[in-house]
Amino acid sequence: MEKSNVKNFLVTGRPGIGKTTCVIRIAEILTSRGVTVGGMVTYEVREKGERIGFNIRDVYTGREGVLARTGLTQGPRVGKYTVSLKDLETIGVEAIKTAIQQAQVIIIDEIGPMELYSKNFYTAVLSALDSAKPVIATIHEKAQNSQEGKTILQRKDVKLYTLTLANRENMPPMIAKEVATLITKTP
Repeated sequence: MEKSNVKNFLVTGRPGIGKTTCVIRIAEILTSRGVTVGGMVTYEVREKGERIGFNIRDVYTGREGVLARTGLTQGPRVGKYTVSLKDLETIGVEAIKTAIQQAQVIIIDEIGPMELYSKNFYTAVLSALDSAKPVIATIHEKAQNSQEGKTILQRKDVKLYTLTLANRENMPPMIAKEVATLITKTP
């Protein structure tokens, strides 16, 4: 793979290693340099020290919603969580579409089993990856087990980083630098 063709940067690693923190730090570094960043991030929600689900946030507007919860009654189940396809699509998918139109860099956290229940999410991810803009995304460590994950990982314009305890501090500035280099080349 020629390095010059890479514009989509995917971060993977075991759950809890810091993938979301990594992409948020990359976004902060780029924003501090005047780069417009859009897209979506997910984060866990805890109650009394126990994880009860995940929320979703539009990086550009700050709009938030529920990605998945224990106790939801409608939607696909992933483990003990039920996915809110409505919030995923009205906040997450819309955040990706807006970023394709208005941001210089697109963040997608996470391309994983919960999110891939939405065909609209997958279509938005492919649109972002196909756009001329750099994409920084997290992808579930078992993504290669799904056809959607394989399709994304086999793209020639994708560079995959595996986050570990040893490299997670150095990864955000390194990826931010690679992305910033692409933005300065863009006419």
